[in-house]
Amino acid sequence: MRITAARRTENENRFRAAIDRLLCGEIPPGCRCDIKTLAIEAGVDRTVFYGTRPYVHLREEFECRLQALQQAGEVTDPREAQIARLRAEVTALKERLNRSAGTIDELTDFRAQALARLAAQHEEIILLRGVIRGANHVTQLPQPRTVTFGSCS
Repeated sequence: MRITAARRTENENRFRAAIDRLLCGEIPPGCRCDIKTLAIEAGVDRTVFYGTRPYVHLREEFECRLQALQQAGEVTDPREAQIARLRAEVTALKERLNRSAGTIDELTDFRAQALARLAAQHEEIILLRGVIRGANHVTQLPQPRTVTFGSCS
């Protein structure tokens, strides 16, 4: 069945309005800025945009405009913006995790060194105490006298 020129113009205007809405970021929930969503928004089967169908030029126009926006750095699809933001966040968190792991390794090494030093110092103290006990030239000081006040003798 052939469509009239007026009907074809009306359809193209409806398709272009849907293209403009999608490229402005008015994307229905759960959809993307793509041909499938364009077909849904225009109320047609997406096969009208492929092969030798009469609206192939509209698909090409949509894809060119979408690509131009993406190259200009504009993100029309909020899901794509969210994905980009989450990827950047994951990268930052991985870097933070690596820095934290490095810090933990450094602190673990420091703790091991500190414990080794304490153990060596403890051994040295025990050795020195043994030397003091065995030496004859060390004189023990007498215990201090306790003085009590208040008694007269």
